[in-house]
Amino acid sequence: MNKIAILTRDCAGVNAAIRAAVRTAAAAQVEVLGVLRGYEGLIDGDFVALNRRSVSSIINLGGTILKTARSERFYQAGYQERAVKNIHDAAIEGLLVIGGNGTLAGAHLLASEYGIATVGIPATIDNDVNGVEAAIGADTSVNVALDALDKIRDTATSLERIFIVEVMGRNCGHIAMQVALAGGCEEVLLPERDIDIEAMCREIKAGHVRGKVSWIVVTAEGRAKAQDVAAAVTLGTGLETRIAVLGHIQRGGRPTAIDRILAARLAHAAFEALTEGKSDVCVHIKNGNAALLPLGEAIRPKVCEVADDYHLLKVLA
Repeated sequence: MNKIAILTRDCAGVNAAIRAAVRTAAAAQVEVLGVLRGYEGLIDGDFVALNRRSVSSIINLGGTILKTARSERFYQAGYQERAVKNIHDAAIEGLLVIGGNGTLAGAHLLASEYGIATVGIPATIDNDVNGVEAAIGADTSVNVALDALDKIRDTATSLERIFIVEVMGRNCGHIAMQVALAGGCEEVLLPERDIDIEAMCREIKAGHVRGKVSWIVVTAEGRAKAQDVAAAVTLGTGLETRIAVLGHIQRGGRPTAIDRILAARLAHAAFEALTEGKSDVCVHIKNGNAALLPLGEAIRPKVCEVADDYHLLKVLA
């Protein structure tokens, strides 16, 4: 290959992946273009040249230097063909796509329907790419949320309050489960698990009788909104509650060492796979080594196993 392009979504560690991909390509004397604003940029032919110098000092930055945007146009008639034409007109021979389920679904479509040589790199704070144990950005998001929760605990303890902390996670409770367990929380509400709110309120009331002065409940946004949980807890216990919605701070922040190293390994492996003629696959780490799985499998809904961690949380609460 003489020229490839990189397209990204955003989360911590994506810039580290861009850097690794560009420098791996430079070592192989392969030209690299960056696609600005994801599939919107692919449709508009909005490319920028990347080289060793342009990716200098970005390894510690959150987000993506290539910007990103959701693209409804990509799934409308005619725009996929326009994107493919831009790829051919720019003499791009292969595409590295960094992102979560939606981004990788677009990569699968380009590879399977239009024959574009494409390799995916999983990067999502929800860690919900099927068949992938760890996606870029997941570790950083947990640590960002945990840092916020530790600060909330200071206030909850001082004011003797119940706090409901809402974290991101539409269909996968990875962030909520990890933060609740690492933060020593009393309860967590997950998309994968039904929780009896009335039973939770009875636990809170019993703890209050024993002299427990604070309580932290974590909820994933896809399971329940913080204000709704807080209203139910106040109604069920008669105790005062407060809410904290962490929101998009979980998507940002300096990537952890784990995410930077994961990004480097995956991007390097993805470039090698692309130049070896592999396509319509996603790279991931399996048993400590880089491996490939079909993109069609990677974009299926992931079933997150939470039973063991939830049991441990309740034992330690």
